[in-house]
Amino acid sequence: MNQPSAHRHHSGAILLFGATGDLARRMLLPSLYALSLDGLISPDLRIFGTARRDLDDPGFQAMALEALEEFLPESRRNTEAMRAFVARLRYHPLDASQVADFHLLAERIGPIDDGLSIFLSTAPSLFEPTIRGLSAAGLTAPNVRIGLEKPLGTDLGSSRQINDAVAEAFSEAQTFRIDHYLGKETVQNLMALRFANVLFEPLWKAQTIEHVQITISETVGLEGRADFYDGAGALRDMVQNHMLQLLALTAMEPPAEFDATAIRDEKVKVLRSLRPVGEHEWVIGQYGEGAVGGQPVKGYLDELGKPSRTETFVAIKAHIDNWRWRGVPFYLRTGKRLGERRSEIVIQFKEVPHNIFAARGGQAVANRLVIRLQPEEYVRLLVMAKEPGIDGAGIVLREVPLDLSLTNAFSGTVRRIAYERLLLDLIEGDQTLFVRRDEVEAQWQWIDAIRAQWDRAQAAPKPYGAGTWGPSAAIALTERDGVSWND
Repeated sequence: MNQPSAHRHHSGAILLFGATGDLARRMLLPSLYALSLDGLISPDLRIFGTARRDLDDPGFQAMALEALEEFLPESRRNTEAMRAFVARLRYHPLDASQVADFHLLAERIGPIDDGLSIFLSTAPSLFEPTIRGLSAAGLTAPNVRIGLEKPLGTDLGSSRQINDAVAEAFSEAQTFRIDHYLGKETVQNLMALRFANVLFEPLWKAQTIEHVQITISETVGLEGRADFYDGAGALRDMVQNHMLQLLALTAMEPPAEFDATAIRDEKVKVLRSLRPVGEHEWVIGQYGEGAVGGQPVKGYLDELGKPSRTETFVAIKAHIDNWRWRGVPFYLRTGKRLGERRSEIVIQFKEVPHNIFAARGGQAVANRLVIRLQPEEYVRLLVMAKEPGIDGAGIVLREVPLDLSLTNAFSGTVRRIAYERLLLDLIEGDQTLFVRRDEVEAQWQWIDAIRAQWDRAQAAPKPYGAGTWGPSAAIALTERDGVSWND
């Protein structure tokens, strides 16, 4: 994706709802500062924050400066630039249930002839009253864009209710549904890897790929999100959005061009081709006490402080019923308190049809492509090579990696967090890395069918120790197919 050029910079204004919350402090304010520091947003862009907290401009500016000092990497801290940035910030307290507050907010923002970008990061219960308030205050004009942070509902029905409320005030072209994984450099590199190189696309099909694994593992527990997480669980929190977006990008057909409509059209086709999951194609778990990073940690129920059947781990064997992927299993796995923090996609190729080295003792292992999203970012192709030396008994083959470390390859380039890209695209109106309504609904249809199956089976999560890789049944899920997780 091209770096925005100076003439694309927009003035106007951006409005952050939930501006005193954790996401704003950790991600949104540091991202806007970084864009400002690098001249990627106009110095005339007005930046407003709003939330229930009763602050004035100096109070919000002081809070923002504390957030920058806490969360910016050392290499990006510039005291003079930080102070100049926070001096641009304005704040207006607002109660989303009070329509009058929105009129006062609109007066504070002033004319929006140059456009307004709204980032909505609030509790889902506030989405509908916030949309109504914005509409009543005249903040839903055609030159207004709205970014919606997840979760967008807890099932298909509630998702449609939220999207219907949004659609009453904003067209689809004005609506930017955020999945921050799509802002990660390595996720965008997945498209570059497939569609900018002749090497991979001819092999990207059932005839040459044995299976695909997608893992998003976390070492953390609840981290202050107890109420939200216990009502959601791993399936809704991670699989419904992040994992299905990674699956869609991995499996989609080449789009006709690199634009929002073409890319999202191809992703929707994948999501609609997902086969309903069978009763023996899933495993759920819940972590107990254990050790993570050498430190003892509590189990989920002790952290939560009450009984719960919420899953903190899920593994799924998925299938895409189309010509390209028929017969190729996609193994999805995510969970909390696992062995290490990792997000990756593994493409396991089939074995060579005939190993000419077998008679000489050479064992050929099937090739693998590992695309690591975090914590480090790299693309690694594991290939077979002859071990150097003379061996009278035969030939020794060894698996060796061909590595592209994005950190090393682009060492002179600033490594950006996902929200920098997403906020810039929201301001500039580029929807390529945002999720369309029909994508969201296709994801929820598949997820709801899984939840219904769990309810019919009265499924209880299987226990696993914190610091392990989930319940043993997750290993059996793949091993009965002759497949091992990429651990």
